Amino acid sequence: MSPAYPLEIFYDGSCLVCATEIETYRRNNPQGRLAFIDIRGDDFSAATYGKPLEDFLSKLHVRDAEGNFATGVDAFLLIWQVYPSGSRYRLLAAVIGLPGIKLLARWGYAIFARYRHLLPKRKSDCADGTCNLHHPR
Repeated sequence: MSPAYPLEIFYDGSCLVCATEIETYRRNNPQGRLAFIDIRGDDFSAATYGKPLEDFLSKLHVRDAEGNFATGVDAFLLIWQVYPSGSRYRLLAAVIGLPGIKLLARWGYAIFARYRHLLPKRKSDCADGTCNLHHPR
């Protein structure tokens, strides 16, 4: 079953790895099916979506046009299914979607999400030297 488009991708713009991945999706956004929401942006309010900011900070979230959320690896799978058949993203979705592989991907993503606060941040977001992932603005 296909999700309802557009997909809203909730990402942490202060995370260099996360922001770099999102820029890749922005540059190649098939039929405008992806919308991007920086959860670190001044205009973002987690309460609008019925979730605390900590939920959004803990892992990638995607919401379809009907309001259904997917998180972590499942969120990536939804994003990658937007791309045309034969693309590297569709191939990646097919491989990651395999039962044993999906379990490993979830485990790997859980480790990444838990420790991503140790990764480099965007310089503009670290002006005061704190860059604390787990404490909202």
